[in-house]
Amino acid sequence: MAKSKQPGLDDGVLHDMVLTSLDDDLAQDIVTIDLNGKTALADHMVVATGRSKRHVAALADHLQRKLKAAGQKDIRTEGQTTGDWVLVDAGDVVVHIFRAEVREFYALEKMWATDAELVSYSPDNPPKKAD
Repeated sequence: MAKSKQPGLDDGVLHDMVLTSLDDDLAQDIVTIDLNGKTALADHMVVATGRSKRHVAALADHLQRKLKAAGQKDIRTEGQTTGDWVLVDAGDVVVHIFRAEVREFYALEKMWATDAELVSYSPDNPPKKAD
């Protein structure tokens, strides 16, 4: 079980809100990784790419504002001032937003999931809930 149980949004609602916010703000290559059974830090990891440092920082800022407005508590961010890689820790969902070159260099998806476990996000085909 993840670290949550803090005041805020339900895990499924939080995850959906993160994906929708990133998509609405034109993030690229949005991927979600189910972390259940892999770590107690979070239930989901979302990785996305911004087109520039300014876009990466704006994606993170908009996401943080939307989550706070919806009632999510204790949202933490790292890296927003540089804009190369921003981490948004929203409790049960951890979001990594990268510039393309930085994402390719760190390859977080390869550390946390096999190709079969990666789920690319599309508003027309949202990730299915695991049973």
